[in-house]
Amino acid sequence: MKEHYPAYLANEPFAPNHDLEVTDKYRGHVATRVPLASAADLDRAIAAAVDAAEPLRRRRPDQNRDVLEHCVRRFRERADELAQGLCAEAGKPISDSRGEVTRLIETFDIAAREAVAPHGEMLNLELGERTRGYRGWTKRVPVGPCSFISPFNFPLNLAAHKIAPALAAGCPFVLKPASRTPVGALLIGEVLAETDLPKGAFSILPCRSRDADALTTDPRLKLLSFTGSPEVGWKLKQRAGKKKVVLELGGNAACVIDRGTDLEDAVKRLIFGAFYQSGQSCISVQRILAHCEVADELEQRLVRAARALKSGDPAAEDTFIGPMIAESEAERIEQWIRQAVEAGAELLCGGGRDGAVVEATLLKNVPDDQPLQCDEAFGPVAVLETFDDFNHALERVNASRFGIHAGVFTPRIDHAMTAWDRLEVGGVLINEVPSWRVDNMPYGGVKDSGTGREGVRYAIDDMTEIRTLVIREV
Repeated sequence: MKEHYPAYLANEPFAPNHDLEVTDKYRGHVATRVPLASAADLDRAIAAAVDAAEPLRRRRPDQNRDVLEHCVRRFRERADELAQGLCAEAGKPISDSRGEVTRLIETFDIAAREAVAPHGEMLNLELGERTRGYRGWTKRVPVGPCSFISPFNFPLNLAAHKIAPALAAGCPFVLKPASRTPVGALLIGEVLAETDLPKGAFSILPCRSRDADALTTDPRLKLLSFTGSPEVGWKLKQRAGKKKVVLELGGNAACVIDRGTDLEDAVKRLIFGAFYQSGQSCISVQRILAHCEVADELEQRLVRAARALKSGDPAAEDTFIGPMIAESEAERIEQWIRQAVEAGAELLCGGGRDGAVVEATLLKNVPDDQPLQCDEAFGPVAVLETFDDFNHALERVNASRFGIHAGVFTPRIDHAMTAWDRLEVGGVLINEVPSWRVDNMPYGGVKDSGTGREGVRYAIDDMTEIRTLVIREV
């Protein structure tokens, strides 16, 4: 990584200081330094976004597509640099870092196609004698300047899910990346600065939370998109005023394993879903509900597979579990595991910690009041329980205050359809773990997990408003 990276204010590199230290999450040393913007800098960025709104509104769809396609080309050319930076600043295993770069590219590629796709419809208004001779159409127009706050766990792709739809929709934006992992977003800014976007179309500014209040409260901003913790997200919504708010928040995703399931296949998916990125994903598999006829065999297979995972240096090609984002987070997970065992849970494997690296951990019979069962672990831990009635398993999934995704492994189509009907979540995945996502699908949750949907086309819907045209024949 470079010694310093600039931020971006109104499309231009911006480096009034280098006050934010970005650490290598495995080795612990300072990997690079980036600027910290002030509240005054943020105000300048918002003003520039307001000035850019009309020039962006006048741009043609193919111009926005060309910007997005330029980003796709440049990200491909810089894929190794992006992956290596992600591995260092997030502690993400290098194989997973390359995968996130691929998703970054795919997200911008999807947005390039959406930029020139039809976004409107023709209305049949001739419903009776009163409306004969009337014709109607709708189109979608940009909502205006947007504010984005992205999290640490997917520094490239979750920033992309805000930036790319905004560019396709024609909305200027100000993005605050996570202070622990800002470099990925700044590299995206470096590529955007190569394009012909109007001045003020984008600003990417790391800043302290206390200096970022305007992203929530400033009425010049017409939409706030926040990805992060429920505790923060819902408070921001309360203070956002009249602007639209999209929240992608936490979860403790469940996966139901029905009898008749191919356990070899299910275990491969569960191990990935529970321990990928050290469980630091809001759709990580945290709760596994197994039918009593398959529970014992599933448990044995999961324990063997979890114990075989290699943890340690994320730069090593065969590392599956790297460090958590901070040692304090690893200590929290260690404490939650100990607390669950003291409350009567059985530790099946794992539970150990080396600095910020936590072993892949499985427990069973975790009481409902324990954080590992009822809260979001956001670490490499999954808990097992059994059921003997499929409908009861669905009730157990719904007992959570969260609801982003749920997975159901079953050979029965009636059980699949029942799960889709009854599970109180944003998405039901059959014979797949809740951790699976494609970047053009609608993505988001219900209950404490948030409001609104990401996925490029669905984000564009939030970033635009419908404008109707009616013509009367004379």
